[in-house]
Amino acid sequence: MGARYVFVTGGVMSGLGKGVVASSVAKLLQLSNQKVSCVKIDPYLNYDAGTMNPVAHGEVFVTEDGGECDMDIGNYERFLNQDMPRSHNITTAQVYSSVIEAERGGGYLGACVQIIPHVTDEIKSRLRGIAGGEGLDTLVVECGGTVGDIESLPFLEALRQMRAEEGPRSVAFVHVTLAPSLEVVGEQKTKPTQHSVQELRRIGIQPDYLAVRCTAPLEEKTKEKIALFSNVARQDVLSCHDAPTIFQVPQILYDQGIVGSLLTKFGKVGLVDSAAGWDGWNRIVGSLAPGAGERRPPARIAMVGKYVSLADSYVSVNHALEHAGAAAGARVEIDWLDSEALEGRAAEALSGYGGVLVPGGFGTRGAGGIISAAAHALASGIPYLGICFGFQLAAVAFARHELGMGGAGSTEMEPDAADPVVCLLPGQAAGGGTGGTLRLGACDIELEGGSGAARVYGSTSIRRRHRHRYEFNNSYARRFAEGGMRFTGRSGGGRLMEVLEVPSRRFFMGVQYHPEFSSRPGFPEKAFEAFVRAAAAAGGGAPAPGAQPIPEIS
Repeated sequence: MGARYVFVTGGVMSGLGKGVVASSVAKLLQLSNQKVSCVKIDPYLNYDAGTMNPVAHGEVFVTEDGGECDMDIGNYERFLNQDMPRSHNITTAQVYSSVIEAERGGGYLGACVQIIPHVTDEIKSRLRGIAGGEGLDTLVVECGGTVGDIESLPFLEALRQMRAEEGPRSVAFVHVTLAPSLEVVGEQKTKPTQHSVQELRRIGIQPDYLAVRCTAPLEEKTKEKIALFSNVARQDVLSCHDAPTIFQVPQILYDQGIVGSLLTKFGKVGLVDSAAGWDGWNRIVGSLAPGAGERRPPARIAMVGKYVSLADSYVSVNHALEHAGAAAGARVEIDWLDSEALEGRAAEALSGYGGVLVPGGFGTRGAGGIISAAAHALASGIPYLGICFGFQLAAVAFARHELGMGGAGSTEMEPDAADPVVCLLPGQAAGGGTGGTLRLGACDIELEGGSGAARVYGSTSIRRRHRHRYEFNNSYARRFAEGGMRFTGRSGGGRLMEVLEVPSRRFFMGVQYHPEFSSRPGFPEKAFEAFVRAAAAAGGGAPAPGAQPIPEIS
């Protein structure tokens, strides 16, 4: 028998946590010895997430093969500890582009091309291709948006057709809804869930399970009422109440019997209690629970960025710091500081922090504040980790404040900079649109033997993901080295600078790649772990500059 499918839909409103539910169901199946993966359907007309504003849409997650994807792909990777290819993020634009290309090429033999069957067939073909091509037991598919959205209708219709074609023992629908609790009334309200299920049934889909978001566990009378009006068995109305960490959601669902129910539905009863990895998973979850770090020494970190008004803009960085804190035995405390507000007052704003982290970004806005933050870290000795944009502007800060190059800059912000220490390298195209023009995906990086970076990673060879357009200008490398900044990681046959460090500081490191995309619960990315250790050792104040090397990781 072929692969099974679990389709996760949502209603009432966005932001209910469909991605966490989909990830949790997939994790439970993985722990039950099933080969499983996840797909995110995004009904918007953007071809991918690459040009979308992170403040409005959240982080752009980059896959190993260079896909610019929805942030839920990152959730899937962290929960399952496995890489997701770009094909696992399907958008309306991708589907319609394929259909139009086939039509232009005569692929439909003169037929009138329509939403049904041509668009829905393309959607189904993609899902079956992933499940079959990867030899999966189960594919968990999250349909973005909410039931009733015009954009989602072709995808929901395709999922409805798949249940009819694959059979009810091969397809399950999990619908995520809301049961709000109003203080003035003092009870959980079921009407949002009722109306959402009615809308789903109106388009031909009867959910098998309801994952009901609520602040406190669903009361039995609430479950009974929802079951009565939704035609879902009471035991399949699942409480998805607030938890200290999203990684506890699999346990919450497991305790309500979803694993046994799903595997029974799929004809795999004998596999229900075969999860050998629960102990290891629970140890990881326990280390990430908020209470686990109460007795750990604090690592107070200032995250200086351009998109701090929405925490989801840096969701992978936030997770990577949590993973690193658990491994380093430190309680990570993050304050998000808007880089626009830091220019000229970095020393005041950053006092009392044990570390400064600058995540990725693009454009002129807020760049001056990041340069000020990097310069203050250099002058005061506060541990610093710069990622991508933070790597580039650390180089600018070093040139201006340590090498006396007052005209140093990045041509991204200053096209006519007197000393373009960051620029487009020869052979890079400066023109064209913004979509699909970045250096994307993973590549091999060679680290200099005996360097701080090599000690951090315990290796002279790593592989990491990228998302950027501008590079360090190699013609300045010797001058930087003479001034005390070493470039200890390179790729592209030594042509592209990947890691910078200042050995005279406790910890000052910049990486052109995005290490946050490689961090997983229980398996922290080593640059983050080293940075958190240094920040915890620095305490709440700033250590004086010294010759202490970047700390090694045991």
